[in-house]
Amino acid sequence: MSRCYLIALSINLISFLTCDLTIAFDDLQGTQKFINTFCIDCHDSNSKEAELDLSTLGSDLQDPQTMATWIRIFDRVEDGEMPPQEATLPTRVDRTHFLETLSKPLIAAHQAEKGTVLRRLNAVEYEQTINDIFGTNLRLAEMLPPDGRSHEFENVGSSLSMSMVQLRQYIEAMNLVLDSSIAQTVNAPEPTHIQTNYDKTSEGERFIGDKWLKAKDGAIVFFQDFGYPTGMIRTAGTRTAGWYKIRVHGYAYQSNKPVTFSIGGTTFRRGFERPTFGYFEFPPGKPTTVELTTWIEERYMLEITPYGIYDEKYEIKNNGVKNYKGPGLAISSVEIEGPIIEQFPSRGHRLLFDGIARKEIEPRNPRDKEKSWYKPSFEIVSRNSQRDAEKVLLRVAERAFRRPVTANEVKPYLALFSSEIRKDSTFEDALRTAVTAIFCSPDFLYLRESIGELDDYAIASRLSYFLNRTLPDEQLLAVAASGKLKSNESIRRSESERLLNSEHFERFVNDFTDAWLNLREIEFTTPDRNLFPEYDKFLLMSMLEESRAYFKEQVQQNLPVETIVKSDFAMLNSRLAELYGIEGVDSPEIRKVKLIGEHIRGPYLTQASVLKVSSNGTNTSPVVRGVWVLERIMGKLAPPPPPGVPGVEPDIRGATTLRELLDKHRDSETCRTCHEMIDPPGFALENFNPIGAWRTNFRSLGEGEKVFDLVHGRRVQFRIGPKVDSTGQLKDGRKFEDIIQFQELLAGEEETLTHSFLTKLLTFATGREMGFSDRAEIEEMVQTSIQQNHGIRDMIHSVVQSEIFRHK
Repeated sequence: MSRCYLIALSINLISFLTCDLTIAFDDLQGTQKFINTFCIDCHDSNSKEAELDLSTLGSDLQDPQTMATWIRIFDRVEDGEMPPQEATLPTRVDRTHFLETLSKPLIAAHQAEKGTVLRRLNAVEYEQTINDIFGTNLRLAEMLPPDGRSHEFENVGSSLSMSMVQLRQYIEAMNLVLDSSIAQTVNAPEPTHIQTNYDKTSEGERFIGDKWLKAKDGAIVFFQDFGYPTGMIRTAGTRTAGWYKIRVHGYAYQSNKPVTFSIGGTTFRRGFERPTFGYFEFPPGKPTTVELTTWIEERYMLEITPYGIYDEKYEIKNNGVKNYKGPGLAISSVEIEGPIIEQFPSRGHRLLFDGIARKEIEPRNPRDKEKSWYKPSFEIVSRNSQRDAEKVLLRVAERAFRRPVTANEVKPYLALFSSEIRKDSTFEDALRTAVTAIFCSPDFLYLRESIGELDDYAIASRLSYFLNRTLPDEQLLAVAASGKLKSNESIRRSESERLLNSEHFERFVNDFTDAWLNLREIEFTTPDRNLFPEYDKFLLMSMLEESRAYFKEQVQQNLPVETIVKSDFAMLNSRLAELYGIEGVDSPEIRKVKLIGEHIRGPYLTQASVLKVSSNGTNTSPVVRGVWVLERIMGKLAPPPPPGVPGVEPDIRGATTLRELLDKHRDSETCRTCHEMIDPPGFALENFNPIGAWRTNFRSLGEGEKVFDLVHGRRVQFRIGPKVDSTGQLKDGRKFEDIIQFQELLAGEEETLTHSFLTKLLTFATGREMGFSDRAEIEEMVQTSIQQNHGIRDMIHSVVQSEIFRHK
């Protein structure tokens, strides 16, 4: 693609992104009397105690800092925190007049500001939209720069920038998409079917009889889940990327209970990931088949690894594999079939070439077609290239722009096509350039939303990107075309229900929980193996599945908002049950487990994923976890530490607990107020270690009592450190002894939980932070939700029906 074209695209984007932000809200004079009477004595340039100088506070509400300060003033006066009780207090009439006078310019300023924010597709939305349009399965998000984040969310328009570098990467991404979706053969590739076993591999020749056992029925038996050799099977691999069906036949050997194993992919290429496709189990003695369909990249081999069986006494090494009586995993055979072609040619190919004559160029020697090296070439046969190109570009633009498109709107792209033709490009190459321009245009990269009430197509896009994380499907676009999506509440509800029940609902679950719970950073740190030898890949996968399954259950069953912090069930598999000490769960698949009596597991605050992302790899911090609870669950923004105040670092040697260090830290006047709010939720979670296991004592690598246990077949290295103290007192004076009492206190704050969760949903649904002008409607939604005992699913519907969702 030419440099001139790239510059033209960037100019188009810049002109689209440039908005007039000249808005003046200088008339705050109505508040001056109140401030002069009740505030200025403590908040002027002569006051050494107060942080806020009202004598120099500006009135330009376009300035974010000024706007935030005025909102802070409003909130403190409304809550009765200011003026303080020992000062001269205003009458109720004075206070009400001040709040009403101040609220008007704050509402107007926020309404003007939110109308100027443009929402770009973030990397995940871009990837899923492109793949859904073209029928590809490309990891395009990895090709793009990281998206900005506004608090939890990566789909907030004000944090999503655009640059020339990003534009170049969009162009590179589209080249890959077109290469992948345009057919390069006449007929669909034939899938291959491989059935093999470990006996047919070079590893089988080397290790059978030494480390592997060949059973009487011919199955190959593995006895350990770590070490060399691995379960790689060279004869079951892929040549091209695609969807593959995998079947593994086998059983649990010499075992009275099921044996768990993983199926994954491995490659000899350095730097490439080794994905795990899932964990499964074989019952004892009875031959069983496990089947799955998964995406596998090119040049990968399957790898099957037993889990949870160990030769802890080294009996195989001492007595030989034939004499070993411990449990093993028997693999009879392995099948891999694919790539499975959904349709040929692909959706993307049909989008570009339906109605266009694209024919194979016959080789000079017809016999060349019979050669293995032969690759066909194609040409477009067109009597009127302009007319044919316009027909294609109209179809592509309508799909890309998520709305009807006029011939006038595609004129620039048709002109680009003509320009490429004049440069002696082929029809197909010129069409590729014009199509790339469409998918690099503002109409595709941004959600077109006019200030005020959104039209039907804008609502359709909002709804689809909210609940399915991709562009609207044909049915939703048809409803938008009827003009009823904007005006008919029942139709909006029925379409929301349809999207909540669609195959793409999992995307909503994953993307929302990744942001809200910060699950995206589950692998940001790796727990210290010496301190936490229980941690492994199976546990990591189970952590994510638990939280996502729990949220999915909340939505599908319309569970009440209090289940965010309190429940009588958990979503568990055998790996999590082992970590949590819960009996009776023996399957690697996540399922709903009823919890009886007093228990500590279930909701998010007790889930291993949350406990891990709110820790680091070696220790926990009540401050970090306290901030997590405040911001993610209670919707309260924790203030940043004062400038120049160092953070409190824990001591992994076990000599001093972080709680003891924080007690000294709170002696400082500048730290006490904030830590009285932040620390208690963190203290309530102190009985959970960084991987989510229950503890009564900290672990240390220095001082403490020695431990002589085995974990995963290895002797532990950590020592038992100081006792854990999970007691605390909330800022309002309420006390708790442990996590159970703390959860009861949180569950009682129904209004706070509802307000926080609704605000998270609204932010995710609209792609913008909620602000001052949204407060009244959010409060009304909260009260309605409480009165009607709304569950999580009802709250999603409430968001879709709101004025906030339907307006920009």
